[in-house]
Amino acid sequence: MPKESQPLSNDNVTEPYSIFDKKQKWLIILIASTAATFSGFASNIYFPALSTIAQDLDVSLELINLTVTSYLILQGIAPSFWGPLSDVKGRRLTYCCTFLVFLAACIGLAESRNYATLIVLRSVQSAGSASTIAIGSAVIGDITTREERGGFMGIFQAGLLAPVAIGPVIGGGLTTLGWRAIFWFLTIYSGVFLVLLVLLFPETLRLAVGNGGVRTSNPVVRFPLTIYQKTTKVKFTSQPAIDSGTSRIDLIGPFRILFSKQAAPIILFLGIYYAVWQMSITAMSTLFQSHYHLTETQVGLTYIANGVGSIIGTLITGKILDADYRRVKDKHESHTGQDNTDDAAFPIEKARLRLVPIFAGLQCAAVLVFGWTVQYSQRVHIAVPIITTFITGWTLVSTQSIIITYLIDVFPDQKAAASASMNLARCLLAAGGTSLVNPLIDAVDVGLTFTITVAALLVALIGIGVQWRFGAKWRIQAEVERKISSETECQAMK
Repeated sequence: MPKESQPLSNDNVTEPYSIFDKKQKWLIILIASTAATFSGFASNIYFPALSTIAQDLDVSLELINLTVTSYLILQGIAPSFWGPLSDVKGRRLTYCCTFLVFLAACIGLAESRNYATLIVLRSVQSAGSASTIAIGSAVIGDITTREERGGFMGIFQAGLLAPVAIGPVIGGGLTTLGWRAIFWFLTIYSGVFLVLLVLLFPETLRLAVGNGGVRTSNPVVRFPLTIYQKTTKVKFTSQPAIDSGTSRIDLIGPFRILFSKQAAPIILFLGIYYAVWQMSITAMSTLFQSHYHLTETQVGLTYIANGVGSIIGTLITGKILDADYRRVKDKHESHTGQDNTDDAAFPIEKARLRLVPIFAGLQCAAVLVFGWTVQYSQRVHIAVPIITTFITGWTLVSTQSIIITYLIDVFPDQKAAASASMNLARCLLAAGGTSLVNPLIDAVDVGLTFTITVAALLVALIGIGVQWRFGAKWRIQAEVERKISSETECQAMK
């Protein structure tokens, strides 16, 4: 794994892992978090309008739910292309391409007049917005060390989760103007943001700019990076341009990570938990309308608890992650007598995954209570299922933040691809879950439906157990194999 600092050529001072100072990091993370909101906004702003769209286009609610499914499918697949592209061609260029796709899709959706156009353009829209989370996670990895990464990842996740809280509220309000107003709002929002992205976001890909101190003649990379270099308070040595001409775009990288021993168990675990969360918030709109007789605007307001839980949870969890890392790091250093947290022998599983079983248990309980309280809505106040959505938002997103931080630690040279692999599993499983949830509710009712999902969550706990028990061993084996392969390639080139 790459070291998080290296000596300068002129003296004994250590070259910083990143040249960006604290204020600059905050600005970069703010931009990355805002970029990531588009995936959530495009998804969550849509939920309160499902019934209205079905009536306007004269199709069944099941067919409209398939637009949610198609969105999730592309949300899973698209980062497998954009992620590897950003790992080679740069975060900045990839961001611009994804937002151009998203902007065009939003304009088309605002003008759509039939179901076929809707489902196709929702898929295109997802292809444009979905990768912003994977790229943003990679940006965090580019500019932060392991010691601070958990906290910054928590902040990033909190920012991107704002749409979970306010997206449905905005969607419910805009639906009163007609559901197409949702997509005109997203068009304006994305257009303004794209301009700000071009003006303010620097390239962070370490393959292209190292720690940010590289001098380059590439205009796409140079601006606004040179401004950050001139204004940073961090002392650094300017470096010549990096030759990355031999790098290739590894489109199968996310799939290779997904099926690797050191990642597959925990990614599958998260995918199942994410799918159940998506099933609950997708069904929530129609369940609250049918069982509690809420209006679209009122339904939008019920999503606030889920979003607030998600935001608060990930902020707190990020701080705990940093504290856990420092605790394990100090213990590791006391045993080994050296500061070397970058080697494969460092127990990163203990530093990152301790809280996951706790969050998993809380999510199981909250989902079970949600299902049965909605089924007996005539006896249970709506506040109870709303509170359970606060808990599921808190626990699921905290778990997701922990696991993506862990994956970036384990795959430092494929940050976006690692995030894309997680995204692929969770979104494809969620697509299947959301397509099944309403037919399952119709067949066995709400309570039993979510009891079945909790049974799936309990089985999924095997994945986290396997990761905790064997993750370090498999990770060390993979590192040894990587080094042997690298040495073999070097010898072959001589």
